[in-house]
Amino acid sequence: MGLEEHMMFLERMSQLILSEVPKAEYSSLFNDFVESEFFLIDGDSLLTTCICEKSLKPGQELHFFYLVEYYLMDLTSKGGQFAIVFFKDAEYAYFNFPELLPLRTALILHLQHNTTIDVRTKFSGCLSQEWEAFLADSYPYYLIVADEGLNHLQTYLFNFLITQSWAMKVNVVLSSGQTSDILRLYAYLMPSMHKNQKFFKENKKKIESAYKTLIKQLEEYRISALESLFGKLKWKNMMKEVESNCLALQEMEDLCKLHCLSVVFLLHLPLSQRACTRFITSHWTKNIHTFLEMKKWCEYFILSNINICEFWNLNLIHLSDLSDELLLKNIAFYYENENVEGLHLNLGDIIMKDYEYLWNTVSKLVGKFAVGKPFPLRTTKLCFLEKNPSPIKDTSKEKIPNLGFISMSCELVDKFVGDLLKDLPFLKSDDPTVTSLVKQKEFDELVHWHSHRPLSDDYDRTKCQFDEKSRDPRYLRSVQKYHVFQRFYGSSLESVSPKLVVTQAVKPKNNFSAPKKKKAHETKAEIITRENKKRLFAKEEEKEEKKWSALSFSIEEEMKENLNSGIKNLEDFLKSCKSNSVKFRVEMVALTACLKAWKEHCRGETTKDLNIAVQMMKRIHSLMEKYPELLQEADQQLIAKCLKYLGFDELATSFYSTQVARDDIKKKIDKYSIGIGPVRFQLQYMGHYLIRDERKDPDPRVQDFIPDTWQRELLDVVDNNESAVIVAPTSSGKTYASYYCMEKVLKESSEGVVVYVAPTKALVNQVAATVQNRFTKNLPNGEALCGVFTRDYRHDALNCQVLITVPVCFEILLLAPHRQTWVKRIRYVIFDEVHCLGGEIGAEVWEHLLVMIRCPFLALSATISNPQHLTEWLQSVKHYWKQEDNTMRKNTALKKNAVCCANSPKDYFQIKESYKVRLVLYGERYNDLEKYICSIKHHDICFDHFHPCAALTTDHIEKYGFPSDLTLSPRETIQLYDSMFQFWESWPRAQEFDPEKFIHFKNKIVIKKLDARKYEESLKAELTSWIKNGHAEEAKMVLRNLSPDSVFSSENMITMFPLLVEKLRKMEKLPALFFLFNLSDVEKTAKRVRSSLEKKQESQRPPKADKEAHDMTNKLRKIKKSIEKQRTIDEKSQKNPRKMDQMLIHEAEHNNLLKILEKNLEIPQECTYANQKAIDTETLQMVFDRVKFTRKGAELKALAERGIGYHHSSLSFKEKQLVEILFRKGFIRVVTATGTLALGINMPCKSVVFAQNSVYLDALNYRQMSGRAGRRGQDLLGDVYFFDIPLPKIEKLIKSNVPELRGQFPLGITLVLRLMLLASKGDDPEDAKAKVLSVLQHSLLSFKKPRVMEMLKLYFLFSLQFLMKQGYLDQEGKPVGFAGLVSHLHYHEPSNLVFVSFLVKGLFHNLCQPTRKDSKHFSQDVMEKLVLVLANLFGRRPLPAKFQDTTVKFYQSKVFLDDLPEDFNDALHEYNMDITKAFASFLLNVSKLADMKQEYQLPLSKIDFTGKECEDSELVSHLMNCKEGRVAISPFVCLSGNSDGDLLQPNTPNHVILRTIGINHNQAPVLWSQILDNQGRRMPLNAYALDFYKHGSLIGLVQDNRINEGAAYQLLKDFALTIKSIRLYLTLVSHAGFLFPSLAEYSGDSNNSKLSMDIPILRVYYKVHPQAHLVLPG
Repeated sequence: MGLEEHMMFLERMSQLILSEVPKAEYSSLFNDFVESEFFLIDGDSLLTTCICEKSLKPGQELHFFYLVEYYLMDLTSKGGQFAIVFFKDAEYAYFNFPELLPLRTALILHLQHNTTIDVRTKFSGCLSQEWEAFLADSYPYYLIVADEGLNHLQTYLFNFLITQSWAMKVNVVLSSGQTSDILRLYAYLMPSMHKNQKFFKENKKKIESAYKTLIKQLEEYRISALESLFGKLKWKNMMKEVESNCLALQEMEDLCKLHCLSVVFLLHLPLSQRACTRFITSHWTKNIHTFLEMKKWCEYFILSNINICEFWNLNLIHLSDLSDELLLKNIAFYYENENVEGLHLNLGDIIMKDYEYLWNTVSKLVGKFAVGKPFPLRTTKLCFLEKNPSPIKDTSKEKIPNLGFISMSCELVDKFVGDLLKDLPFLKSDDPTVTSLVKQKEFDELVHWHSHRPLSDDYDRTKCQFDEKSRDPRYLRSVQKYHVFQRFYGSSLESVSPKLVVTQAVKPKNNFSAPKKKKAHETKAEIITRENKKRLFAKEEEKEEKKWSALSFSIEEEMKENLNSGIKNLEDFLKSCKSNSVKFRVEMVALTACLKAWKEHCRGETTKDLNIAVQMMKRIHSLMEKYPELLQEADQQLIAKCLKYLGFDELATSFYSTQVARDDIKKKIDKYSIGIGPVRFQLQYMGHYLIRDERKDPDPRVQDFIPDTWQRELLDVVDNNESAVIVAPTSSGKTYASYYCMEKVLKESSEGVVVYVAPTKALVNQVAATVQNRFTKNLPNGEALCGVFTRDYRHDALNCQVLITVPVCFEILLLAPHRQTWVKRIRYVIFDEVHCLGGEIGAEVWEHLLVMIRCPFLALSATISNPQHLTEWLQSVKHYWKQEDNTMRKNTALKKNAVCCANSPKDYFQIKESYKVRLVLYGERYNDLEKYICSIKHHDICFDHFHPCAALTTDHIEKYGFPSDLTLSPRETIQLYDSMFQFWESWPRAQEFDPEKFIHFKNKIVIKKLDARKYEESLKAELTSWIKNGHAEEAKMVLRNLSPDSVFSSENMITMFPLLVEKLRKMEKLPALFFLFNLSDVEKTAKRVRSSLEKKQESQRPPKADKEAHDMTNKLRKIKKSIEKQRTIDEKSQKNPRKMDQMLIHEAEHNNLLKILEKNLEIPQECTYANQKAIDTETLQMVFDRVKFTRKGAELKALAERGIGYHHSSLSFKEKQLVEILFRKGFIRVVTATGTLALGINMPCKSVVFAQNSVYLDALNYRQMSGRAGRRGQDLLGDVYFFDIPLPKIEKLIKSNVPELRGQFPLGITLVLRLMLLASKGDDPEDAKAKVLSVLQHSLLSFKKPRVMEMLKLYFLFSLQFLMKQGYLDQEGKPVGFAGLVSHLHYHEPSNLVFVSFLVKGLFHNLCQPTRKDSKHFSQDVMEKLVLVLANLFGRRPLPAKFQDTTVKFYQSKVFLDDLPEDFNDALHEYNMDITKAFASFLLNVSKLADMKQEYQLPLSKIDFTGKECEDSELVSHLMNCKEGRVAISPFVCLSGNSDGDLLQPNTPNHVILRTIGINHNQAPVLWSQILDNQGRRMPLNAYALDFYKHGSLIGLVQDNRINEGAAYQLLKDFALTIKSIRLYLTLVSHAGFLFPSLAEYSGDSNNSKLSMDIPILRVYYKVHPQAHLVLPG
């Protein structure tokens, strides 16, 4: 290939990458729960990104190092685990940028010597074998790399790295477009796809050839660059070069002196002083550029060879501050301008001495010629800087005005921030800012201004699924149908009979933990009751006896024929049998059958089937544990005989000491013996059958089962009205307490309410169905037992006793001022999956709920690693409520009007309230989980058992110990012992840990699960002691031995997916859940499995089967016609017997043909995964009918008929229910799903398969998802399979602890408005204020952190000032104007604020003008402009900047969203500037909270730049006199001449702000029309909403806009819901035009004003909603 062909190939590679850029998923790199994968950062991408940062000025090195460390510190603080890679070849890209060469080298040395960052520099390039081996070994989840370099050649280098990473199945994250908040870092992630791997594989030689050519080209640049500067490196030649192209020697000498002085300044001046340096705007003159380039090359040579000078013992701490070109300019400017003009300033003694010493040292080093004396510094008159009319940057003009605070007379504000108010500058009442406040009408959501009828709130504006007051028969039938289905859905979730709840008087609960006292005498009634119970019991036992007598013969016969099948039937009988004596007899029969089968088997077979022995021991376990009191001597003799036959002589003798073994058994013992000890046999082969320690004493509070001790504690919590944080594994039974709590409240009264808060709508529907199936209650008319409230719909929400809702909707009710009477009825709140408190979306809402509720709560989760901290925080909240309740009680008592109080509804004070928060922990899973790795060998799938200890390293064990939830199955415990025994031959405690001799197993016939767990813990402790006591090498070998071989497959794993499912079917491991994380892959894999079954069926189908089916269909049609014809004739005439016979023949023929056709078209059993017996046809049809008209209904039905389904967030709730119900019923046995299924959805299965790697597959989601495996009551063992998941990732998932919950930033402008609305308009003002204060004072972020609390107080004040200036609050803190609309659109801050500002300015009125007066018709241009504005506000989805370079043709969509119309854009700019000034002023106030000691340190290396300021140097004081305007920004950023005024610039990056105040620009409610990435490039917005409005095609969005169909559907649905909300609100308030003069004044008529926007916005709603079937009005 020639150079031109190489360049063409490089362009082709660029286009491939460019085509993937818009598909990149913008997501959190550390997922929802603040935990990191191991990842890599390309060092040159990091350097390029930081160098292009707009706040950095060229030549300012310390600021550059600050940017690098700020970014790396951000990653580290968020839990990032990473390494930085600098390739040797990448250095060639800088030969055109010599100023960056020493900077790059210094950066590498700095990170290696001054930080703990793992820096790799040994790889020559990204195509080297060493790099490939490193990736295969460490398997990073992603590589952060730039999509664009400093020039096109560096961009090509980055492209090679991206392509090679994809080839190695490493995902790529773009360094551009990243944003950060307190807990997360968001970036564009481009996954490694099979087609990209294929591209590399097919073009490997071309890629390698092109790479070599590129590197060769870059090497040539180095030669040319050096030749132009240094020539042949001989002194004479260099002197000629210098004389011809550079300064005169004396001028060079002056420049060197200035440089030496700048170095001394760097050594002596602290950062506090340097941050005040004035900024010189003049550029260097051209004739000194060569000198500066030579200097940079020299620095590069020295730094590159610094390892040669190791004996010098160099101090590398200040590598980050080797030179400061801006400081040098400053010194040069003084000496060639100000000094010449007569300004003579001394250097100061210390600086002068050090400068002289440095110059004299330089003189000694330069031996060839004299360089002159140190003073004077300038001996020549040549100017080094270009002349500039404004050489010094004037920062005084950029000074942020301290806006001052508008006073507010509000009790709530005084209570929360009163301690700060005295120090703040307040504006006088006659100040223009105060007098210009718009006087708005006070806002009240409750009453219409004229008719005094109720206005709606957020609750009312949610779609009501059923009109609660309607009496229409059709409506009533639909309600009935709904309830019938809900009960059916509920019955699929659990087999519990509905319970009728009757309201009872509340009785004090007995203490069930205390021992029962026996009564001295029984009463007559008690004696009668006891006798009746005895009689009933005897009758029941007789019934069971008869049942067994009827079945026993057939079961015994079956056990003779097939032991396993017979045992299964026998166990089914045991499950239904209630009589212990009958059960005992059945078990003895089974034991006898097992012994007989074992004898026969051992006589005929050389290889023993231990399954029979397992069944025998199972029977012995059951007999000895459950019925010891029923065992007679003959029974004991039989058990001992069985033990002897198995070879367990010692156990047999210890159990029954008579000489049983005198018969022929002793002679033939070897023949029957299983050959291993009883303990090893039970652990290795019976692990999952081992008896669990369960309580046998029933609890009178629970009828269905006997609760464990920890479950009884939960019941006590509810009985005592306490709160609890409950952490227990998935499927452990923690949810039972929720239903007990509901029943308690239902029994107490018909007024009390239980609120169940679930994180997803799917879980809401599931819990609602369960409640409706569990409980029934006779309630007054209009009241309901269960209600639902989600963002999409609601029914019976406020007239029910059990409300199931999502967090945002419950928050709506708690914050609604006029819903507080209902809120007071709440008796308990249950928070399911409370770990969502650490989530990415809506986490702060969970916080608000937990601190606002006054009643007790239950907070449930399977995965919280710091529950103690969470409980402590919640206890502090409860203490607050205790104090508030006491205060309110006193205030209530002081009220004179006792009658009023007596008539008030029953509230908190009349109920026994407990403020205690208990922590209930339970860590034991009922079922063991075993893990397997799926690998592809010879085009087949193999399964290798993965021992959990293989995930660990000795370092990990030494540092952290064994993870608390890393448990072993008994079989795995034995494997660990065997491995330990094998690799340390002289292990002194080997005998002690031998399973047969272990202390907890000694002489035990029955080994229990608890015994096995003790053995496991002892072995773990022993292995840990090996590591700590000098035997780490042996421990390493043990762990290595347990690890399976890592298999890296280059196959397209998705194509192998159907084979995986088929293998699991053959192994009887279905039903199974297959977790994938890409929504489209979830659907594709399910369809691929179905397609595979169809092909299989097609291949098995006889050749003529299709023709036969076709012929039969035609015949059937003809016969059907003749039957119908005959019927018509018969109806008209009298029936002829002969003709009747003919009709009967036709009907018989029809039925016969129908049967043959059905058989012809029947799906063979091996071509479907559906279990046809699991559900009857009628029920199946009912489930299918519900999705008949849904988007994915037909597809899901076709899949379900093959026993396959898929489940993800973009399905409707009916579609999800279809999959959930049929899976639970056992009809569907294969389901592919995303992580949404992990959040509490009840879909237990036999196996869980992780079939796709993702950033979302983290420690927490792994535990949630794997917890589905192993159905309690059906499977004693759950299997977890890893398919296409790299081994390092598997190890990380197993050993990682669940991340700790950390607080979010709790406040937002809209939240503050909603809180003020509640405080001023609440039904009970005292209670409302207490709630608001609780939210403000109790954020998890500020818990035990007073500095953070002070910052939040200042942010609260900033919010109040903003809301007053925008006209949403008055000076008394009362909501005014459009406060309702702003708070209603709280999902969309800051777009809601911008929207209302446009509305108030009349921009929408001006835009929405009909084609003629009084018309309802609007031009297409008006409609499209309206959608353009709304899309810019509510449909913001940025694309990576690089995608703008694409040459791809778009067919239907425009893809890139246009800017706002000019008038809207101007208004937005004005709004943004007002906010920015206010926010910058707020930052000035909050800057006093900064920890300046930390601010003067580099964030990561902690290198300190503090010190005593140099006061004796006049020159220093003169050069560094810009002390004003450098308060709110980082001193490192000031080095580049930035000042506080830069905070007013659009898109100011977060690192500019002081980092220790804990706030950044994300908290400013600005909405920039243009979004810029880190390199200053514009990131266009995706025009999906406008494009769909124009063409209405979801497929168009998939093809052109590069959005997955499901995601596009969800985005459009959300966009349409927002538009609907706006339209509803405007409709409600439009008649009250005088309320909002700003809205009416532009039309002169409020109705016209409403009309002007209402009709267009309604039309937009119908056109952008992906499922709007309604007809457009007008």
